[in-house]
Amino acid sequence: MSITQEDRVWQTVLGDLEISLSRANYVTWFKNTHLIEHSDEKIVVGVPNVFIKNQLEKKYLKTIADSLQKNGFSVPALEFKIQALAPGRAGRGSDSGMLAAQKKAGRPTRLLEDRPHVTSPLTHTYRQGLNEKYTFENFVVGAGNELAYAACQAVAAEPGTKYNPLFLYGGVGIGKTHLIQAVGNAVIAQRSNARVVYISSEQFVQEFVDALRFKKNTDFAGFYRGADVLIIDDIQFFAGKEKIQEEFFHTFNALHQANKQMIISSDKPPRDIPTLEDRLRSRFVWGMSIDMQNPDFETRCAIIQTKAENKDMELPADVVDFLATQFQTNIRELEGALNQVIAFCEMRDLSPNLAIVSGLLGGARGRPKHLSARQIVERCAKYYQIPLEDILGPKRDKDIVVPRQIAMYLLRSELHLSFPKIAHELGRKDHTTAIHSVEKIEKEANLDPTVRTALQDIRDKLYV
Repeated sequence: MSITQEDRVWQTVLGDLEISLSRANYVTWFKNTHLIEHSDEKIVVGVPNVFIKNQLEKKYLKTIADSLQKNGFSVPALEFKIQALAPGRAGRGSDSGMLAAQKKAGRPTRLLEDRPHVTSPLTHTYRQGLNEKYTFENFVVGAGNELAYAACQAVAAEPGTKYNPLFLYGGVGIGKTHLIQAVGNAVIAQRSNARVVYISSEQFVQEFVDALRFKKNTDFAGFYRGADVLIIDDIQFFAGKEKIQEEFFHTFNALHQANKQMIISSDKPPRDIPTLEDRLRSRFVWGMSIDMQNPDFETRCAIIQTKAENKDMELPADVVDFLATQFQTNIRELEGALNQVIAFCEMRDLSPNLAIVSGLLGGARGRPKHLSARQIVERCAKYYQIPLEDILGPKRDKDIVVPRQIAMYLLRSELHLSFPKIAHELGRKDHTTAIHSVEKIEKEANLDPTVRTALQDIRDKLYV
């Protein structure tokens, strides 16, 4: 089949994108695209499914337009239309096009099926796969994640022999996805022939539904049960999906029996995932379950400094402290705020300082200017649904003592009050009671998810 003008235009654009994007992103989003129409009124790009159409419209619209303009093509309007690539139109995104490009560049001609860790041609084109930026080297280790970090390194060194399955759980934006993908990238770096499969639970569900729809159950099962390392993110979304849980149960058994490594993440421990089958819940705790906790202040500071250095930006100490105080639980939010600061300063050729950053992020959640000890005590009483006079009074019932100890801990951690002052605020005469309470809650916060959740919920109510 002769190469059309549209093919030439789009191959030029794909050549640019192949250089500027990671291999995973290029293959996932652009491999099976083609140019349908190129006129003075509009440019229409053909895509294989609605998932890729949505992604290109939301994330890559400007990238494609910039590439077209760079190569001398006007872009009056850019549209995406679901249309399969016609047989014989093998462009740069196809295996034949990639093979030709590799021969021209003098690189080894290894097709997709020769690379076990790359998406199988039998699977859906929208599987994301591993993100190369997630490595152990750029993960900041702190008190809240050092056990998870050590376990992940041990698994990467000897997959299938230690901690199988490895189950990491914790809140949103604390680094679970980074760590589990770092294991996959480390395994591939050490063993190029290892077959590593990373997928989110949402994608797993979608692929299973499509396998049922198109009668590809055998292909689906074979792909996942043939993995050397299977990494599934956010498995809590399997809750309530009986067929999915049954399929994963058999996949789990097949991989475990073959000593293949499984790594799973969730926002809660297996016992707390609702409507999860007992047989799966019991298997998830066969290996090692680790609670990843929110990063402490020092770790947040280290994360900010590391990410700023990676973007060639030097931040003053007071700016680092401000950001670490503003964003205490979600590293993604913290990174988003940092990116906002860097972009603002770069566009205006400014050096970041506290006045600029605090003004720019004035709407971000932070400590209220006039937060008082009384507000903290009242919030604790309200959270535990007990009268304020009880938490301040002499009662020693457990349902009173625990909220009182929580209040003492928060007075120390949020307002940095002295122990005598804390004791006075709670109606105690002996400040050793405050010392004991703070130490007790500090220890339990590291061991008991219930206490940790209560602390976070109370803080959320204070900082709104």
